[in-house]
Amino acid sequence: MRSEDHDALHAFVESRRTALFRSAFLLCGDRHEAEDLVQTTLVKVVLGGRRHGRLDNIEAYARKTLVNTFIAARRRFWRREQAYGELPERAVEAADTDTGLAVRAALARLTPRQRAVLVLRYWEDLSVEATAATLGMRENTVKSHTARGLAALRAEMAEVLV
Repeated sequence: MRSEDHDALHAFVESRRTALFRSAFLLCGDRHEAEDLVQTTLVKVVLGGRRHGRLDNIEAYARKTLVNTFIAARRRFWRREQAYGELPERAVEAADTDTGLAVRAALARLTPRQRAVLVLRYWEDLSVEATAATLGMRENTVKSHTARGLAALRAEMAEVLV
């Protein structure tokens, strides 16, 4: 890897870690899992940069890697198992409005692909075309996941806010 590419990759990791964490938190809904997701993503981005020599669009590569890593983790069988013997210790979260909590809870109940589409479209502010390219799906699929995800969020929020 050239020195310029190494410096660019290092600068990217330093500058975009927080933004990737925010997206990861919206995808998975858990701070610790989001930190693990970002760490795994950044390792894959650095290794991909070394393997491919030069990445033309590091931002898009990192975003796609983040979403793909999240979706792959949700497919694993062991991720679905939960022990109920003891409740885990959780740090006290910063104060948040009830609506924000309700939206994140409703977002967590969506399918991983719907959640990924909504986060990329409305949090990352990507176009339909860019979201489709990032997720490797057709634009019509992105539109249908968006419509179904928003409908599910609206239905959940209607129940909460009534």
